[in-house]
Amino acid sequence: RNMSSAGPEGRKKMRECDGLIDSLVYYIQGAIADHEPNDKATENCVCILHNLSYQLETELPESYAQTIYVQRRNIPSDDKTPGCFGTRSRKVKEKHQDTPLPEEKSSPKGVESLWHSTLIRIYLSLIAKSTRNYTQEASLGALQNLTAGTGPMPFSVARTVVQKANGIPSIRTMLHVSHPAVKKTAVSLLRNLSRNTSLQNDIAREVLPDLVSVLPESVPGSDIACETTASICYTLYNLTQSSSHNARLLLSADGLPKIIAISMNDSNMFSKASRAASVLLYSLWSHTDLHNAYKK
Repeated sequence: RNMSSAGPEGRKKMRECDGLIDSLVYYIQGAIADHEPNDKATENCVCILHNLSYQLETELPESYAQTIYVQRRNIPSDDKTPGCFGTRSRKVKEKHQDTPLPEEKSSPKGVESLWHSTLIRIYLSLIAKSTRNYTQEASLGALQNLTAGTGPMPFSVARTVVQKANGIPSIRTMLHVSHPAVKKTAVSLLRNLSRNTSLQNDIAREVLPDLVSVLPESVPGSDIACETTASICYTLYNLTQSSSHNARLLLSADGLPKIIAISMNDSNMFSKASRAASVLLYSLWSHTDLHNAYKK
């Protein structure tokens, strides 16, 4: 676990170590099957996998990177799609919406396991079943790592989490835990997921009222709570930016007074949270059909 946080070279060596990742996944699967998601060894295994998933897409061996990206470049040209998921056209969306993770195999080996849907479901299972904070945080953090970036892998992992594995209810529960680091990581994961336009309505329907409910009444005092508040605001920004319906959902959840209060914080006008709330307010005002409702 300590070695897995030793930087890019350490991660590379451990990802290449024959059987290591497979053994970690095997152990966690056994712990879940035996209803023992809270033991220390499981926590260590998940923390190692969390660290090995950091910067995964940019650090993948060339052979994997080529396999992932070539699949996207070979889309027939009549779809007019420039590169990786570079269009929102309905035709392309329908064609690739159900594409599994690039290079998804029924029996993944080694580094392939790190972004495989089997491990994604294991993380979601641990989030739901473990009561150990470090295990929860590492599972959320691994999914956060896998959904960072703009390539096909983060897009595909996000789709698996939201639509195929129905992961949002488990993540939503983590918004209401008392442990600040777990809550912060859950919000950061939702922020990553909410960047995907095709998933925004699904996410908003499941979790937007919860995001509003955990917003503080004003800018919080601690740094970690301030960062969490900023992340919530940016997640709400993603969910409402191009959806008047979702903006109305935020309004009906009584989110506006909180967001205004956070944006007008006097003690520290330049805090991350105040800036994020101001950006969100500016975006909400762009829905002209809601101006009367806002004024009320």
